[in-house]
Amino acid sequence: MRFLRHFGRLLKEFFGFAAEHKAWWIIPLVLVLLLLMFIIVAGQAAAPFIYTLF
Repeated sequence: MRFLRHFGRLLKEFFGFAAEHKAWWIIPLVLVLLLLMFIIVAGQAAAPFIYTLF
């Protein structure tokens, strides 16, 4: 739970930085990196179950 609070604060500061410096191009980049991170973590969690199928 503490991780989510810190992660939320980090995202809030990041979007505040992007808004202050008019760096809107960086927001899609970070969203793609977050999506990639989620896919990697989900793939690692599913790996043991996939191995049992083969």
